[in-house]
Amino acid sequence: MKTDFLLTDICLPDPSGDAGDYPIKTNYCIAVQEESICHIGPASEFNTIEAKNVINGHGQLALPGLINGHCHAPMTLFRGLADDLSLADWLNEHIFPAEAKHVTPDMVYWCSKLAAAEMILSGTTTVADSYFHEHHAARAFADVGLRAVVAQGVIDFPAPGVPDPQEKINHAAEFLSQWRDHPLVSPAVFAHSPYTCSSETLVAAKELARSENALFFIHVAETEQEAEMIQGRLGDSPVRHIHKLGILDSETVCIHAVWLDEQDLDILAETGVAVVVCPQSNLKLASGTAPLQALLARGIRVGIGTDGAASNNRLDLIQEMDICAKLHKLRNLDPVAVPVDKIINMATRDGASVLGLQKKNWATGGGEKSRYYSGQSRCTSSSTCAWLGSADLCCPRVGHSNRAD
Repeated sequence: MKTDFLLTDICLPDPSGDAGDYPIKTNYCIAVQEESICHIGPASEFNTIEAKNVINGHGQLALPGLINGHCHAPMTLFRGLADDLSLADWLNEHIFPAEAKHVTPDMVYWCSKLAAAEMILSGTTTVADSYFHEHHAARAFADVGLRAVVAQGVIDFPAPGVPDPQEKINHAAEFLSQWRDHPLVSPAVFAHSPYTCSSETLVAAKELARSENALFFIHVAETEQEAEMIQGRLGDSPVRHIHKLGILDSETVCIHAVWLDEQDLDILAETGVAVVVCPQSNLKLASGTAPLQALLARGIRVGIGTDGAASNNRLDLIQEMDICAKLHKLRNLDPVAVPVDKIINMATRDGASVLGLQKKNWATGGGEKSRYYSGQSRCTSSSTCAWLGSADLCCPRVGHSNRAD
């Protein structure tokens, strides 16, 4: 058997174990052929394999590619634009005006490419991106080879590429049609939030996503101010408000989900929605911390995201995982809260489930000797950045430095 690339003598967590239980396999190999990982197994199975490129992975731990569950990739342009502000002041006084002035198709394309490079350097191989002019973000991700769920933004005031808000749903529908069945890009719909979208807009956007079998993303309960505003205006929490509109189901992804009460948590669990937490963005904007332990205890699918560089300063998912684990130990005053294997799950297997990409990120088949990663799955290892080729095998350094702020 001949392959393009062979990574030998690696350690590999066994993904066939129960959630949170990864027995480590040692002296394993990964073979890559024509952009796909074609075989993973013990070294004894690779004695007759010839490879054009071979790297000894001794001392390395291989993981499935990391999944950034929420990002605004084009906002790399706005990194550091406005610091030390609340979300409302940050958005209304700085970000929305800057977007109106600077966001163009070219800006979205090139800034998305820059964001993709930054994410790849820290082991991210899949991203869920939500913004405007998303056709051009999708082009950038496809050109780079980064798997992406790309959601066209819907909002109730003039936005980049959608000067007439009356056309927002039509723009989103056109985007979904344009990228349907693409091998790397999955199109989706992004309704910005319950405070920037009317009930009618939210329902129309969700109906569009549902009719196209597409994911629906929405910022929900990010700040206490938002929760109080929706409660005062509509008499419900943000979660209960959108639940009454019929927004919540297994194809809805709620971003942030910080200010939740027990009833909100029960609704999220009952409706089967997924949640993506963005700890560093919430820290920077002092929005609060999501009740991650309570979400997980109810069996809610939870992924992890960086948010945009403007509200994080980095797009480094390894650092996001580190901060997330430590933050929730502090929040719960419990050193065993949200253990590291759960954080790894959130950035890999659970992250894939949130985005409906289980078979493209972490799929197993047959017995131990036939384990494989299907499709165009990618692998990230914990040693030096050794190789980045046709399979996007990306190996960031342990304790790496990927400083971009």
